[in-house]
Amino acid sequence: MHGSRWYLRSVAAALSGLLVLVVPPLWAQATTWHLTRATEARRLAAFADTTLDESSGIAASRQHPGILWTIEDSGAEPLLHATDTTGAALGAWTVTGAVNRDWEAVTLGPCPGGRCLYIGDIGDNNATRRQVEVYRVPEPDPSGRRRTTTRAVQLTVTYPGGPRDAESLVMLPDTSLLIISKSASGSRVYRVPASAWHGTRPVRAAEMGTLSIPTGGLTSLVTDAAVSPDGTRLAVRTYTAIYFYRIIPGPALAEDGACGIFGVEPQGEGVTWLDPERLVTSWESNFGIPGGLALVRCSPRDSLAGD
Repeated sequence: MHGSRWYLRSVAAALSGLLVLVVPPLWAQATTWHLTRATEARRLAAFADTTLDESSGIAASRQHPGILWTIEDSGAEPLLHATDTTGAALGAWTVTGAVNRDWEAVTLGPCPGGRCLYIGDIGDNNATRRQVEVYRVPEPDPSGRRRTTTRAVQLTVTYPGGPRDAESLVMLPDTSLLIISKSASGSRVYRVPASAWHGTRPVRAAEMGTLSIPTGGLTSLVTDAAVSPDGTRLAVRTYTAIYFYRIIPGPALAEDGACGIFGVEPQGEGVTWLDPERLVTSWESNFGIPGGLALVRCSPRDSLAGD
């Protein structure tokens, strides 16, 4: 998002060495992270659709292998863009009944109609929004001619303690949603139960704790997250690193390693699992570089102290 670009012109914090965390008991025991280099981290392609200059979230389709869905933030049109790892422009779908105030996240999951995309209109740079929205819409058929979706179902969400800026939305195996706030002083995790979709009134998310990543600097600002294809792991990305957690029923999170990706993207925003080993990240255009995609492979379990 435009409001965060000043961070990328600051001096990046050191990405190697020991990072000590204090972790709430709800999520994990306190451990020591070793932030290592990614096993593989390289740019794949710029988006062929040059209007995709602020890709703020990305989700890999399981129903249509090879398709990546991405969105634009900061008041753009309410569109779902289809692409692939070459950055090809494979079409854009208007999300019927939705408004893009500040779309920041997109994730896939089950829904009454089969498989749906969940779009998080959760950006709030100045933390002034009394409520935010999540839109649910059946995943479009990329090969179809229709370029509008069925009408989106809207879920209105509020936070305990007042507004929060957030850029991350994921669906857990139990079909509840997690929203992770974006804050240099500590990113908080909020859970929205699956039952929230059954009502029509705004739902208040439950605060689950503070995410156990370092605070301060670029490496603390969470810009997206994604659940692995088998539902057992969570990847949480910042501008400069990816942190991995094991998902424990309950739910709870247990630290599972971290790797640095500094220098791969001009302004990293999105993340999704391409397969059980590889992730695709997306970035916004910045420093004269158009928006695009990168491939990342980490060996996170090798990066945890004591493993």
